[in-house]
Formats: sequence, C-alpha cells, structure tokens
Amino acid sequence: MTISHAPPDLAAGLEKNPAPGSRTSPGLEPIVPASVRRARLRSVPRWLRRTVGPLLLLALWQVFSATGVLHPDVLASPGTIARAGGDLIADGSLPAAMGVSLQRVAVGLVLGGAVGTVLALVSGLSRLGEDLVDATVQMLRTVPWVGLIPLFIIWLGIGEAPKVALIALGVAFHLYLNVYAGIRGVDAQLIEAGESLGLNRWGLVRHVVLPGALPGAMTGLRYSLATAWLALVFSESINADAGIGFLMNQAREFFRTDVIVVCLVVYAFLGLTADVIVRTLERLLLQWRPTFTGQ
Repeated sequence: MTISHAPPDLAAGLEKNPAPGSRTSPGLEPIVPASVRRARLRSVPRWLRRTVGPLLLLALWQVFSATGVLHPDVLASPGTIARAGGDLIADGSLPAAMGVSLQRVAVGLVLGGAVGTVLALVSGLSRLGEDLVDATVQMLRTVPWVGLIPLFIIWLGIGEAPKVALIALGVAFHLYLNVYAGIRGVDAQLIEAGESLGLNRWGLVRHVVLPGALPGAMTGLRYSLATAWLALVFSESINADAGIGFLMNQAREFFRTDVIVVCLVVYAFLGLTADVIVRTLERLLLQWRPTFTGQ
C-alpha cells in the first residue's frame, strides 16, 4: 500500500478553503468550574463585599446632590450631613440624646422581655396556662400598639412612663410569640427520651424544652430589638424634651434635613449594633445546632 501526500500548495488551499460539509474546530476556551469562581469571590474579604452596596448608594447620593438632582431643601448631601453630625458631636447634644434613647430602650426591653417570656413559659409549658393566657395575648396582639399612645398619655401622663410602656408592649408580643412557638416546636421524641432517662418535669423543662426553644427565643429577641427602635421613634414624639426623637422634632421645625438624616443614621447604627450583639449571642449559645451558612 502506498501513501500519497498532498502537495504543500494543495494542503494550504484546503486549510484556507475547507471542503463543503467539513467542520472546523473552533478555538476552545478553558472552562472554569463554578466552585473555582465561588472560591475567587470568597477570597475577597466579606466585610468588603458587604460594604459594596452602601458605598454605591452613597456615591449615587453624592452625585445627585452635586448635579442638583437632589435639592438641599429636599435632602442634604452626604458632606453636609457629615458636617452636621460632627457639629452635634462636638457640642455634646448627640451623645446626650443617644444616652437618653438607649436608656429608654433598655428599660422597655427588660420589662417587655420579662413579661413576654414569663407569659410564653406559662402558656407553652401547660395546657391550662395556654387556655388562660394565649387567647388574651392573641387578642391584644391584633390591636395596633401605636394606637394606644393616647391611652398611655391619659393613664401615665407625658413623662417617661408612656414612652417605656410603648416600647415594652411591642417587645413583649414578639418575644411571647417566638418563645411560645419554640417551646411547642420541641420534638416530642426528645421529651419521650428524657422521660425514659428518668427526668422529672423540671428536668425535662431545663434540659430538653428550654434548650430546644432557645433558637426561637433568639429570633424573637432580634424581632423585639427591631420593634423597640421603632417604638422609640413613636414614643419620643410624645412631648419629648430629650433624646434622638427630640432632636428630629427640632430639626423638622427648622427644615434641617441634614440633622434629621443624622438622627436616622444614628437609629440605624444603634439597631445594627444591637442586632450584631444578638447574632454573636446566637453563635455562642447555639453552637450545638448545625445550620446552613450559604454557598
């Protein structure tokens, strides 16, 4: 058998003009697996990834303010707001207002948290307690607690009591619902296992029910903190003479949008700080619970 080779000029022509129906091999690009792409994204620090959105929003805000799209009477520029915040810190008015507001939230959170948790334990651990407590709490929960401000003013006056009571009321409902749901969500097989090990009722509550209800309680605490800051905004509109809400009311009278935004930023910062504290507690207290953290 003889093997013939095409002349060089013919081979070159075939490469330039392939025969009809023949397929040419396109340039192949390396395929990067999805896991590799995710690994590259994870190499960027998480705090940096989480700041991309706020920084982009801040940049757009500054651009709109500089180009005149946002008028200063409508919304002050970030630079103006930063200067206003610096002035409030320098004269001591902002730290003093933050201290007053934090005290109100702390007292309301403790009172409302204690009431909500006790009611949830009574209702969740006993059928008789559920019959006596749950229906009443569910009925009161449907009433808009902000609408109770006029009654609180009539009952408690215009001092600190109605402000703290409004915060405590909002906190109590959230904690009650989540702690109650956490108690009733404990696996019945765990209860049976505890009884087979000889645990009495208090032992079951201490070693089985309460640890099982802890995730729901922590979730309720996060909701309660968010509600506490929301209630603080409403409560400080009740003839307040100190606090962040008092600064906002003064700024509203003089159309100081920069001061109003500074107070809103302080509200957001305090709420975010409280949420970070609760999430840290969750990681410490719920180390036994494996959870999905995303991919």
